[in-house]
Amino acid sequence: MGRKLQTEAATRLGEPETIETSADHGRDLSEKTLSKKSKKRDVKEGHSQLFNGNGLQSIEENHNIATHAINSKEARKKRKHNETNLKEDDVAASNGNHLENEEKKKKKKPKKIDKKENLSNLHADQVSEVCDADKLAKGEGEREEIQGLEGVVVSGKGVKDSKYRALGSFADSGLPAEVVDCCKNFTNPSPIQAHAWPFLLDGRDFIGIAATGSGKTLAFGVPALMHILGKDDKTKQRKAVPRCLVLSPTRELAQQISDVLRDAASPCGITSVCVYGGTSKGPQISALRAGVDIVIGTPGRLKDLIEMGICSLKDVSFVVLDEADRMLDMGFEPEVRAILSQTSSARQMVMFSATWPLAVNHLSQEFMDPNPVKVVVGSEDLAANHDVMQIIEVLDDRARDSRLIELLEKYHQSQRNRVLVFVLYKKEAARVENMLQQRGWKAVSVHGDKAQHDRTKSLSLFKEGKCPLMIATDVASRGLDIPDVEVVINYSFPLTTEDYVHRIGRTGRAGKKGVAHTFFTKDNKGLAGELVNVLREAGQVVPSALTKFGTHVKKKESKLYGSHFKEITADAPKATKITFSNSDDED
Repeated sequence: MGRKLQTEAATRLGEPETIETSADHGRDLSEKTLSKKSKKRDVKEGHSQLFNGNGLQSIEENHNIATHAINSKEARKKRKHNETNLKEDDVAASNGNHLENEEKKKKKKPKKIDKKENLSNLHADQVSEVCDADKLAKGEGEREEIQGLEGVVVSGKGVKDSKYRALGSFADSGLPAEVVDCCKNFTNPSPIQAHAWPFLLDGRDFIGIAATGSGKTLAFGVPALMHILGKDDKTKQRKAVPRCLVLSPTRELAQQISDVLRDAASPCGITSVCVYGGTSKGPQISALRAGVDIVIGTPGRLKDLIEMGICSLKDVSFVVLDEADRMLDMGFEPEVRAILSQTSSARQMVMFSATWPLAVNHLSQEFMDPNPVKVVVGSEDLAANHDVMQIIEVLDDRARDSRLIELLEKYHQSQRNRVLVFVLYKKEAARVENMLQQRGWKAVSVHGDKAQHDRTKSLSLFKEGKCPLMIATDVASRGLDIPDVEVVINYSFPLTTEDYVHRIGRTGRAGKKGVAHTFFTKDNKGLAGELVNVLREAGQVVPSALTKFGTHVKKKESKLYGSHFKEITADAPKATKITFSNSDDED
């Protein structure tokens, strides 16, 4: 009884559940069954379904079914119409609902397949067509990739155009003398500058993957100056409004960017302000009210000033996210999104990052043009600098203080060369600094518990070489351009191998050699496998004491799905929503 009701319900809704089987199956059905169901359909719907499992039925089978249908004028017209369509090998559905999306462009003789396989193929074809159309609409199919100078990889739409050719010299840019005056101390543009400027000066959204110290600040700074000059006439006296915004993850990096851009912008009459926490808001508010062209800052303080109504970003049309991966690692994603929503919708977006994780890729997809230009200097994957000699020492936690003194006597005997000691926690930084000072070493420290004035002073003393021994947390592991650091000592191993690679990257810069000496304790054994892989990739010695902890690499886990998840690559296409017509709706 239940089967009969289901069959009748399907018949009322115009679903060809009997005729939709293959021709072989259809011949096994009795004429009586076909006659009954054909009559029901013609009486209730006024027409019949005339195709087999492939959507087609031979003329002979149509005739057999038609002899049992009501010999009405309307039924004859519809049969004639269906027979004409079948001869032309077109797919037709009398209701026009459940097979609206059937492809008509390919007129191939259908294969004899069963019902399930037919429906599966139909769905796959529809998905493929929709995805292809979506890619063409977004221009993804036109994305190109070329090898630039010094192994630089450039990808994006139209990157092969001659106007985007990498610059061989600063003169090739054709920029005004006052704009390129900041580059007078350099012979030629760095690889990132040579490839970035043509795209940025043309107004393209841009993604740059390059290590710290590669000239990234001027890579986006010079195009930013040209962007502002194109918007405002600096010969006219009027209050400046922010046209350019640069976001950085740390105060020290914001100050470093501010120093470079201030010197570069001065000959052009362009003003800037650096806003960050840990210091008084008064001078920052005064500068914003006086009018500035460029705002450089950290997400937290900038969001506070926006909420106070002091800083308006509605005219900002050039936005830079520097060290974007680090910014998201530090939990600034909500602030970054809130700040970007305050800028002009017609903006040029620039993102620089040392790596390109999935979270940063999602951010770029949301706020950037669908076809940004991507320039990779080196590799997107994080790898240790091969110019750094890595020494891993496995020891007991309580032996670190005495061992640190021994290493300083070895590496810092002259007390003139720069040595950077990394610790994990703020309290630990203060304790190690006091311990070294009590033993006669002149040292400074940079960590979050220090006032910003003291942090700035300590960093300045270290850069100038007046106090070449500094203890720091990971706040100094990325972004900062500190020249001539000869030795890095990891007093405490970081929480991730990514942070380890960034720490040791403070030495061995600009083609020079460096040394990174790391303490590894049993508390860090969970990272032993990953550290072994980093050492082997860089061709370094792997101590036997380290391999005793095991070389297994813990599977990467998702915060939402744990370890049972499939990682989606950054270049994966976006999901496409496919809508099929509702075959259950009656006309």
